[in-house]
Amino acid sequence: MRRMLLVSILFAATAGPATAESLLPFTDPERVAAGEAVYRDYCAACHGAALEGEDDWRSPGPDGLMRAPPHDETGHTWHHADPLLIDIVTRGTEAVVGGDYRSNMMGFGDVLSEQEILDVLAYIKSTWPPRIIEIHEEVNRNAALYGN
Repeated sequence: MRRMLLVSILFAATAGPATAESLLPFTDPERVAAGEAVYRDYCAACHGAALEGEDDWRSPGPDGLMRAPPHDETGHTWHHADPLLIDIVTRGTEAVVGGDYRSNMMGFGDVLSEQEILDVLAYIKSTWPPRIIEIHEEVNRNAALYGN
């Protein structure tokens, strides 16, 4: 069922018009608050209580695994369209990136509901400055236009 919803979300996001809106309810205070709670419970231990990520996050740690990136405006989360972010949280970074990429970021598709995944991403997006949100919306439009 979760895979079916994920496929539906990904298809709707990539098949829509270039003016597609965000899939993330980042302007809904209740959903953002719910997402903040999910972030605190499942994400903050690695990505930081203030979304700051790990030090030297662009380099593998001593274990050879990529470190947790920040989700604030200093990171690269906002460089990715909503469907990709949803996929990463659902399946995990290694499953999405493939190849030799190694990370501790597991998939949460069997742990969190679809709404919880959308809510946590909405919380993250709600913390970005307006200019970063504008850029991210452009990323979403381009992804919808070009199907990626």
